[in-house]
Amino acid sequence: MAQNNGRVTSETEVTPKKLNSDETPKGKRRKLFRGGMGLSGKLLVLTILFVMLSEVLIFVPSIANYRNTWLRDRLAVGGVAATLLSESETLSPQVQHELLEATGAQAISLAVGERRNLIAMDSSQMNITKTIDMTRDSPWDAIGCSLQFLTGTRTGQIRVIGDIDMRSGGRVDMVFPASLLRDDLQKYALNILQLSLIISCLTAALVYLSIRSLLLRPLQRLTGSMMRFAESPENAREIIKPSGRSDELGEAEIQLQSMQKSLNQTLNQQRRMAALGLAVSKINHDMRNLLASAQLFLERLEMLPDPTVQRVAPKILATLDRAASYTSAVLSYGKVQEAAPELRVIRLASVLRDVEEVLGLSSYSKGIEMHVNVPETQELEADPEQIFRVLLNLCRNSVQAMEASKGASEVVCRIEIHSEVEEDMLSIYVSDTGPGIPAKAQEGLFKAFQTSGKVGGTGLGLAIAAEIVVAHGGKITLEKDVTTGACFKIQLPYKHGVQAAEKVTRLFPADSSKG
Repeated sequence: MAQNNGRVTSETEVTPKKLNSDETPKGKRRKLFRGGMGLSGKLLVLTILFVMLSEVLIFVPSIANYRNTWLRDRLAVGGVAATLLSESETLSPQVQHELLEATGAQAISLAVGERRNLIAMDSSQMNITKTIDMTRDSPWDAIGCSLQFLTGTRTGQIRVIGDIDMRSGGRVDMVFPASLLRDDLQKYALNILQLSLIISCLTAALVYLSIRSLLLRPLQRLTGSMMRFAESPENAREIIKPSGRSDELGEAEIQLQSMQKSLNQTLNQQRRMAALGLAVSKINHDMRNLLASAQLFLERLEMLPDPTVQRVAPKILATLDRAASYTSAVLSYGKVQEAAPELRVIRLASVLRDVEEVLGLSSYSKGIEMHVNVPETQELEADPEQIFRVLLNLCRNSVQAMEASKGASEVVCRIEIHSEVEEDMLSIYVSDTGPGIPAKAQEGLFKAFQTSGKVGGTGLGLAIAAEIVVAHGGKITLEKDVTTGACFKIQLPYKHGVQAAEKVTRLFPADSSKG
C-alpha cells in the first residue's frame, strides 16, 4: 500500500508579483512627444498652407480680371477721345501727346465701318510682341497673358483691340508698352499677396484655436490620463472622469473610463489572488505534514486485529491519500500546472460509490438521498482520481446547497446521477433538488474564485472540475432548462466504451441463451 504518496517532499510557495510601474525606470518612461513638431504645430502649419493654397486659387483669376479691367478702362478712354477727335482732319502734336500721355498708349487708331483713322501716334519705333482682341479673349488666354506680364517674360509693345460702346460704334486699336501693364500688375499682386497673408494668418489662427479647443485639448487630456494611469494602474484616483461631452470624444472618455475601471479591478483582484496563493501554499505545506502524520498513525492501527478497524482503516488511508494529493493539486492549480490525466479504464459506478461514501450519503445520515442510475458495466477511459474529484466537487456543492436551504422534514433533498451515451461521447448528469444557482452567479460559474453564492465557498471547485474535464477532451456545462435545483452535464470521450461494448456483443451475441 503506497501510504506515503501524499507526504511532503518539498516546499512550494507562490510569490505575488508587484503590479505597478516601479519596474520601469523613470528615464525610460514614454513621453508624449519625442522631439520634433507636435500635433498643434503641425495643425497650425497645415492650416496656413491650405489657406494660402486657397488664396492662390483665388489670386490667379483675380490677376486676370485686373488685366481685363485695366485694358477695358484704357480702351474706353481712348475710344471716347478718338471718337471726339476723329472729326478733325489733323491733330496738333501737342494734342496727340496729351492724349497718348492720358491713356498711356503709344498709338491710337479708330475704325468705323471701312474707314480707319490714325488718331495719335508716338514717334518712337514700334515693336509689337502681343496682340489682344478683347472681343475674342477667353478666360484661359487672360490668365496665361497675365502671368506672362506679371513675371516679366512679355516685353516690347502690346496691341489691344476693342469695341467702342457708343452709338457711332466702331473699334479702337491701341498700342501700349508691356512695362506699363507689368508694373501695375505687380503692384496689384503685391497688395493681394499682403492681404492674403493677413487673411491666411488670421484664418489659420481662428481655425487653430477652434480645433485646439474642440479636439487637441480633449485629446491631450485623454493622453495624459492614459499616461498617468499607466504609471499607477492600481490607483483609482487616476481613472479619468468624463467631461460630459456628447460627441465622439465624450464617448471615447466614457469607454476609456470603463476600460481603466476594469483594468484597475483586475489588477487589484490579481494582487489579492497572489496574496491568497501565498497563504494557501503555506497552509498546504503544514496540512500535508499533518496528513502524513495521520497516515503513520493509521498504519499502526491497521495492525490491530479488530475487524472494524481492518474494514475502516484502508478507507481512511485512501481518503488521506486523496487529501494529500489534493493539497499538491491546489498548488499546481496556483501555478497553472494541473497534472495531465493518466488515462485508465475505469467503472463509473465504482467511482460514484466512493463519492457517496466520502460524503456520508450511503446511510442517509444527513437526510439527503443519492440516486445513481449508471450501469455497473459502463466503462470509460479516464483518470480515476481526477474524475473522482470532479464528481466529488459537484456532489459536495449540491449537499452544501441543500443543507443550507433545508427546512421542514418533508422537503425532498436528493442528488440524482445518470449517464447517457451520445455518439462518441458519454454524458453524465448530476442534478439536485436544491435552490439552484442564481442567474448572476452563472456568468462566471467556472472561473476561479467565482462562487455560486454559498457561504464559505472559495470558488475553486468548479474551476478545477472544468479544467480537469477539458484536459480529458470533454466539457462541463450547466443545464439551462431545469425548473428545480441545478443540473450539471459532463461530456467525456467514450471511444473505449463503445469499442468495449462492440467487443462484448461479438463475444456474446444477444440471441445466445447458453454461456
